Amino acid sequence: MLFDKQTYEARRATLRQQVGSGLILLPGNSDTPVNYPSNVYKFRQDSTFLYYFGLQREDLAAVIDADSGEEWIFGDDIDIDDIVWFGQVESVAEMAAACGVAKSAPMGQLSALVAKALACKRQIHFLPPYRHDWMIRLADLTGIRPEEQKARASKALIMAVIGQRAKKSAAEVEEIERACAIGYDMHTTAMRLCRPGVTEQHIGGVLSGIASSRGCIVSFPPIVTMHGEIMHGNPSPCPLEEGRLMLCDAGAETNENYCSDHTRTSPIGGRFSQRQREIYSIVEECHDYVLQLARPGVKWWDVHFAVCRMMTERLKELGLMRGNTDDALEAGAHAMFMPHGLGHMMGMDVHDMEGLGQTLVGFDDEVRPRLDQFGTCSLRFGRRLQEGFVLSDEPGIYFIPALIDAWKAEGRCAEFLNFTLLEKYKDFGGIRIEDDILVTADGCRFLGTQQIPYHAGDVENFMANN
Repeated sequence: MLFDKQTYEARRATLRQQVGSGLILLPGNSDTPVNYPSNVYKFRQDSTFLYYFGLQREDLAAVIDADSGEEWIFGDDIDIDDIVWFGQVESVAEMAAACGVAKSAPMGQLSALVAKALACKRQIHFLPPYRHDWMIRLADLTGIRPEEQKARASKALIMAVIGQRAKKSAAEVEEIERACAIGYDMHTTAMRLCRPGVTEQHIGGVLSGIASSRGCIVSFPPIVTMHGEIMHGNPSPCPLEEGRLMLCDAGAETNENYCSDHTRTSPIGGRFSQRQREIYSIVEECHDYVLQLARPGVKWWDVHFAVCRMMTERLKELGLMRGNTDDALEAGAHAMFMPHGLGHMMGMDVHDMEGLGQTLVGFDDEVRPRLDQFGTCSLRFGRRLQEGFVLSDEPGIYFIPALIDAWKAEGRCAEFLNFTLLEKYKDFGGIRIEDDILVTADGCRFLGTQQIPYHAGDVENFMANN
């Protein structure tokens, strides 16, 4: 376990208090087969289960009685056949005691506990399940069909978990910085390999190897592509081509499953062209502008649109946009170039707690998502910042040929976009620069003790000397 027993006990005590009454059911994850039952992906524990119990073994579940304070860990002890193949592990009772849980029982007894609570008309609090094995098990336990479970998940439990996990403790920040250190090695290696003839797939594979050798796994499949205009472009067998850009978006998880997430865009061949440098400098300026704006009490929604305002002004200087900036932002014209939000929360999930409901994680009654506009509907976070929040800072500019053609055919935002000039950028690709930031008492700072080069001159110098 990453933290001491008292840390997990305190987290669960807070959770009980906030939920108030009923049974809180928190399942862990099971092994996931790749292509047949005994060939499985590397095990990854459920993040919320890990947050409250710290136990890394598969096939466990926990129950907290919010009324009485009783707690159980359910799971089956391994038998001699398992020991032969996988080695000895602690008993379920020993694991429960290690995280401060007094009671343990075989998994088969979970159904009796839940059934008794339901018979007494008590509420069973559960989070939206995201794995089908638990959807089926939850249906068996509660009678709630899988397709109904997301809607019937406990709002009280969801909000309590979000409230706790959103603010990172000093120890959690240290762990995220360990992930950032792995990310530094991943991205500087990608920059060293960024030369004509090397394939995207080779670089992506090397990055995954670094993440696995230094920590647990990658925090998401690496994005390594010459087609930076594709938001989630998977590495292909294509060799890198002189004069193009390589966008690399990759992160790592520590052995305790805290994440990093960085993006760098590198010139293949080592030097930016004049046109590339012009666009890159805008993204670079927007990226750094976040550090001036983000602080406790400021709405991230406002930070996002302040960055979009700066981007629009700079694109107007290049002739790619025109007209009144306020009107352009209101119309969503800037989303032609940046169709995503400025950033997302981070922690044990690279998009932290997204499975609990993105609008609940990123928005509240004061700042509501706008779902009726392209680009703005993709914002993952908008509410007021608090000390201890960890977010990504990831502005980007993309030239998406199909989007250019569609908007041109519609005449969409024509008063703000220079479609004639945009035609000449269809072969450009995309640029994104991303770092992880911590909101501090009086501002924010980048996470990680080593900064991956991102200023245009620093990128060129690093590539020339490494």
